[in-house]
Amino acid sequence: MALAKIPVIVFFRILHKFSESMKKFILLILAVSLASYSSFAQDEDYLKLKLRRHENLTVKEWNTDAHTKTKWLDRVTVYDARGRKVEETEYNQYGQAWRETCEYDEQDRKIRETRYNDRDKVVYVRKFEYNADGTRKKQYTYAPNGKLSTTKVYEYSKTED
Repeated sequence: MALAKIPVIVFFRILHKFSESMKKFILLILAVSLASYSSFAQDEDYLKLKLRRHENLTVKEWNTDAHTKTKWLDRVTVYDARGRKVEETEYNQYGQAWRETCEYDEQDRKIRETRYNDRDKVVYVRKFEYNADGTRKKQYTYAPNGKLSTTKVYEYSKTED
């Protein structure tokens, strides 16, 4: 007998001891639970698919002046093979306004963000720490000379309904 079948057999042996209305209630709870699990799995698949759509992708955003019909490049965003944003550049009428690069750890969490000005000089570097559950713990912002300028601490609390 397959090991996976044992819990199902035990479940049905126990189920037959309940009244018909209780059996229906238990089966309803089981059906809702399975549907919820299936929905969660679909949401997770959707998020994976959404990331995959950005694999090795460069997105260019263009603006057009309504009166003169002049078109200009507004922003360029670059994604790596894992669908993570690795570079973003904002433009204005004079050229590059700023550029930002991102680095990630093996869990796809952003660990470093570097912002450059219009002359491609470092404006700041941000480094991130995470809690065991994957939420952000701290953000450190460094000046171009490497000195720590600010520390942000993230605090999480659930609201009661």
